[in-house]
Amino acid sequence: MGRILNSGQTIEAPRVDESSSTRLDREWIVTVFNNDTNTYEEVITILMIATGCDSEEAYVEAWEIDHLGQSVVHCASQEECLRVRDIIATIGIVVTAEKDL
Repeated sequence: MGRILNSGQTIEAPRVDESSSTRLDREWIVTVFNNDTNTYEEVITILMIATGCDSEEAYVEAWEIDHLGQSVVHCASQEECLRVRDIIATIGIVVTAEKDL
């Protein structure tokens, strides 16, 4: 546990839990790639269904997919990312789930 000195006072730094419930649960990412087939509405809807995000987040991700060619739309465990990938793929979009580097 670290200490920070501020104006002569010692302030305890917060504890950071490095257990498996932090980083290990978010080791995988889901990336969606742009295509000329799916509409914004279709992409937004499937992102909301697959990831549980709200319409605003889904719109931002759809915009990134359209304008940047791809977007990381989810970060989670391997099992969760594979589930999300499979749902998104049902509309014919190219989507990957892979271990985050």
